[in-house]
Amino acid sequence: MKTTRPLLGVSLALLAACGPTRPLNQLSATAPLTEKPVIESENPLALAAGLSYPQTAKGTQVDDYHGTKVADPYRWLENPDSPETKVWVTAQNKVTFGYLEQIPYRDRIKERLTQMWNYERYGVPQEEGDYLYYQKNDGLQNQAVLYVQRQDQDGQAQVLLDPNKFSADGTTALSGTYFSNDHQYLAYTTSGGGSDWQTIHVLDLKTRQPLKDELSWVKVSGVAWVKNGFYYSGYDAPKAGQNKLAGKNEYHKVYFHQLGTPQSADKVVYENKQMPLGFRIASVTEDERFLAIYLTDGKTDGNKLAVRDLTDSKQTGKWTMLGSTYESDLNVVGSVGGKLLVYTNHKAPRYRVVAVDPRQPAEASWQDVLPETENKLEGVDHVGGKLVASYLKDASSLIRVFDEQGKALHDVALPALGTAAGFGGRKDSKTVYYSFTSFTYPTTIYRYDLASNQSTVFRAPKVDVKPQDYVTSQVFYQSKDGTKIPMFITHKKGLKLNGQNPTYLYAYGGFNVSLTPGFSVARMLWLENGGILAIPNLRGGGEYGEAWHKAGMTPRKQNVFDDFIAAAEYLKIQGYTSTEKLAMAGGSNGGLLVGAVMTQKPDLVRVAFPAVGVMDMLRYQKFTIGWNWAPEYGTADNYEQFQNLYRFSPLHTLKAGTSYPATMITTADHDDRVVPAHSFKFAATLQEKNGGPWPQLIRIDVNAGHGAGKSTALQIQEWADVWSFAYQNMGVSPYQLVK
Repeated sequence: MKTTRPLLGVSLALLAACGPTRPLNQLSATAPLTEKPVIESENPLALAAGLSYPQTAKGTQVDDYHGTKVADPYRWLENPDSPETKVWVTAQNKVTFGYLEQIPYRDRIKERLTQMWNYERYGVPQEEGDYLYYQKNDGLQNQAVLYVQRQDQDGQAQVLLDPNKFSADGTTALSGTYFSNDHQYLAYTTSGGGSDWQTIHVLDLKTRQPLKDELSWVKVSGVAWVKNGFYYSGYDAPKAGQNKLAGKNEYHKVYFHQLGTPQSADKVVYENKQMPLGFRIASVTEDERFLAIYLTDGKTDGNKLAVRDLTDSKQTGKWTMLGSTYESDLNVVGSVGGKLLVYTNHKAPRYRVVAVDPRQPAEASWQDVLPETENKLEGVDHVGGKLVASYLKDASSLIRVFDEQGKALHDVALPALGTAAGFGGRKDSKTVYYSFTSFTYPTTIYRYDLASNQSTVFRAPKVDVKPQDYVTSQVFYQSKDGTKIPMFITHKKGLKLNGQNPTYLYAYGGFNVSLTPGFSVARMLWLENGGILAIPNLRGGGEYGEAWHKAGMTPRKQNVFDDFIAAAEYLKIQGYTSTEKLAMAGGSNGGLLVGAVMTQKPDLVRVAFPAVGVMDMLRYQKFTIGWNWAPEYGTADNYEQFQNLYRFSPLHTLKAGTSYPATMITTADHDDRVVPAHSFKFAATLQEKNGGPWPQLIRIDVNAGHGAGKSTALQIQEWADVWSFAYQNMGVSPYQLVK
């Protein structure tokens, strides 16, 4: 069992995705690179004072927060289904796409991205009995396809599930796969249009035919098999008139579903009628002995574990509780000899693994198996009688293998500094699979032999880029309070530090999420045109354990913004770039980061990309699962927390007459994680108050969500728009695009 940290699975994290000016007919796919960008002295699109934004009606809503009156004139935009909001969205997109369509090299960038994106991409395979299952995208497919092949017939793969056939427009994604322990069944989840709502389906792996079982209104859930049934989590169906994409989700429940029965017959296994907030997520050890329910309270950054021995008839209806508070993370890795292996940061901010006997659950009886070390323990796989531990050493992977008692056996040799992920399997597995990637190292799949400690390439992609032309370095710069912050910087070899290099600064800084090196074909377009990619590991993330995370949580969230500002200043001081050539970007919690920084230091960068951001810090908890972010941010219900939030809430810190950087806000109409109202209200306010010449646009995807499952076509178009907007407003013609 892998410590997938179910709580992080519902955090705000987006994958760090991984958007010139000769006429298009003069661009040659084989033309040589020019020596440097062409700087335009006059750029009519960049100086966009003449843009005519839609007139956004203002209401009279005023809220009283502990005696402070706060106006919310665009409250009406919180209703995504109202005719008025839909008209506003259409009008905003008309302005945005009208602007983007005038950029002469936008189509050429899209062509180049399409060319680069068209390569085979593999997911990490999973062994189940005699078969191997893995996902593959042939190149430009909207969704990756799930394949199956016998392990003794390498290369003879067959399609098991093709999500591209789930919907006509390719926006319904395969969001999760869960195999029964006897390898007979596959439960899989689908999500439509990027929504967090999921539907569970079941496939008979022998006949490869779907069963009639179909479960709806599933959210924040896995599938935990026991014989011919499974546990899952969800909510009651929305009531008539309740908005399913924006309504607040309360009273999460764990159910048990027996195959062949209707969902209406599913038994509620765990609920708490006195606690409307919080998640309840089930997992079962591979031997099907222990059921563990992860319990959160929606207020504290941790969880308790409710454990039941399914083989003990005396325990029917009884739960053993691990954890006396919700302050620490507790995650079951597996079981050995009747004891649970638990991955935790309790009294170990960089995490450890302990053995816990459910019959003696008191902390005094816990035994260290993998003690805390100087490196962050990011996760553990219990596979083939081994513990495969994934550590982070300065935000790069270090993989170490132990026996079940915690004796170190060896390290896994990795090809470079980067990120390794995978290593999942069964208790009898002899081989496992993992992926390795770095900023310029395309994601490669390896087969790893547990006994010999040898890795061999399973699938290596053929990408139309030249990784050997680039270099990545890691620097440590000083933040406002003197804290040393690491940052990865990637660019072409031989780069001149002349302060004129277009630079894309991306960060996240929250929810214990670690930003580690990873390949993105979208970012390669920026790099091959002479751009710099800079990714700092801000406080609030998980790169150095819980202490690093807490240093960026409420009431210390300002540390995250200071770290980001210091990264931008470092890049300018060291000669990498200048204000005029610098773009900053972030998604979700990272969108909040960009929004806060552009309001605190509007002259820091030339271009800002706040994506699906949390912009209204006073009301975020009132929508869908926003209440789950309260431990990270605090809420306006508390006076001191309100004071803190009000100081940095992007929506509330925009000032009339200020010249803000060229900004393209991105969101989606089906985002039910960070509802689009955040971006809608921020865009309306920004357009109202901006006093400078740079465009303030919002780009709204239709039939898309927070990011997961977004089709290839939508990704390519969005990145073409992002890069075009960046180049245009930096006043830079990109280098010639080459094949």
